[in-house]
Amino acid sequence: MRHGLSGRKLNRTSAHRKALFANLAQALVEHEQITTTLPKAKDLRPIVEKLITLGKKKTLAARRQTISQIRNESLAAKLMGPLADRYKERSGGYVRIIKAGFRYGDNAPLAIIELVDRDQAAKGAKDLERRSAEAQAQE
Repeated sequence: MRHGLSGRKLNRTSAHRKALFANLAQALVEHEQITTTLPKAKDLRPIVEKLITLGKKKTLAARRQTISQIRNESLAAKLMGPLADRYKERSGGYVRIIKAGFRYGDNAPLAIIELVDRDQAAKGAKDLERRSAEAQAQE
């Protein structure tokens, strides 16, 4: 019997799956929109929604639990600060999944997963900062 077994295995070990979703959650909180496969997006949604709900509590225990799950203190601060303030009136449904066709190489179904009411400037902002810092360092 399979009582209480939820989520897909995604052809990975449990440790690999845990690391995968920690990394995907980090990317989604940082950029507020990412593209991934549809099954990963569907499994990522409840993880990120629980993290945002934890961030809205703004307690020390919630902060420590958030850091243990996404493994990044600056992103935990973002969850406790701007994201918690943005969604304080909303009682769930922080993430949207949009189907985005199929990947060219293996025909895998793709999806865009994004935060509702996201900050348009957040997407790729860290990458632009890193590229400009590297360009200045080379000069």
